[in-house]
Amino acid sequence: MENTDTERERAIWRDPRAIALLMAASLTTMANATISPALPGIERLFSADPNAAMLTRLLVPAPSLAVAICAPVIGLVADRLGRRRLLLTGMLLFVLSGCAGLVLPDLPTIFASRLVLGVAVALIMTAQTALIGDYFTGHARNALTGLQISARNFGGLVFISLAGWVAALSPRLPFAIYGLAILFLPLTWRVIIDPERSPSAVAAMPGGSSEGGGPWRSLLVLLALLQAATNMIFFLMPTQLSFFLALRGYASPAMTGAMLGLLMVSGGCLALLYPRIQRAGGYACIFLLGYGSMALGFLLLPVAGAELLLFLAAAAIGAGYALVSPSFIALALNLAPPAARGLAGGILTASVFIGQFCSPLASTPLIDGYGYRALFQGTALLLAIMALAAALAGAASRLRLRTRAASARAPSL
Repeated sequence: MENTDTERERAIWRDPRAIALLMAASLTTMANATISPALPGIERLFSADPNAAMLTRLLVPAPSLAVAICAPVIGLVADRLGRRRLLLTGMLLFVLSGCAGLVLPDLPTIFASRLVLGVAVALIMTAQTALIGDYFTGHARNALTGLQISARNFGGLVFISLAGWVAALSPRLPFAIYGLAILFLPLTWRVIIDPERSPSAVAAMPGGSSEGGGPWRSLLVLLALLQAATNMIFFLMPTQLSFFLALRGYASPAMTGAMLGLLMVSGGCLALLYPRIQRAGGYACIFLLGYGSMALGFLLLPVAGAELLLFLAAAAIGAGYALVSPSFIALALNLAPPAARGLAGGILTASVFIGQFCSPLASTPLIDGYGYRALFQGTALLLAIMALAAALAGAASRLRLRTRAASARAPSL
């Protein structure tokens, strides 16, 4: 069995394996954005480099590109070699590559270290997702996927806030924050082990028996595409919000920081409620509420005439995104056979960062051509259509269940 009676009885937050996986989850938000407050200082520090402006701006998205390329391959490796060693290797590599910016002599080598950091994130996220599926099932799994999003949000808020403080002392100091991951290694080393794989699970590996094939791969690809689109929409906030606010007369970075902080806090809080909402209404309800909340937030942004409404818009977007995000993980783990959970985790991980990387590439030309109002209103309309599709899918599912129940009760002739 993949889950014991003891695991069902204990609260998820008291399980040391869950704590270790949540610690690992908190690192992933740190990867890209921790050095953001230090970027102007880094550019000044290496002003003698003729490519300083370009390379400095590439330091933030560089890990995303590496994750998108490496994560599916790492997922296949995780299915064959196990998750434990990949998770531990990823955390150690995270510390070394993240802290490298403290001592590296120039921007090209720092950029290279950021690509290595992306490989570390791919190792961590892929192994972590697979381990959630290996260790937990049912309500416990749903609870942990919600807690994972909370860990990312609250961890990101703490690490980015800390980076803002230390960047005022030196533009290199935020790189030291990546070293905090070393504190998570002892617990991870002690409690994370690879579950035994039965012969049937080995046969179900990609390329094995028919159990590893079938429609789950196609459904997983569709799920990954939806997650990539969701992240591309959500990433409008960190990539475009500061420019939008400047046009509205809020040129201070403090306003952007406050809105993004509220976005993370609201998301972290709503993710804690995810398992209850999912149990009460199912996945269709989750997507309806999540996309509906995001649609409301993007609808408010261009028409908000007061700061309060702007903050409400940010809170609604953060809450909606935090509601839908755990469902991608839970559904993928439900779809994939046990021996292919690493591949599923790798594909999902890649889709997150592909969406993030593509977001500014897709949105910037639209802003140049049509402006922020049209972009945000069009985004709100798209999200409303996605929410409606979720409502219709939920209604159709309930109708099928009622039809089957009625057929089962009907007397046979």
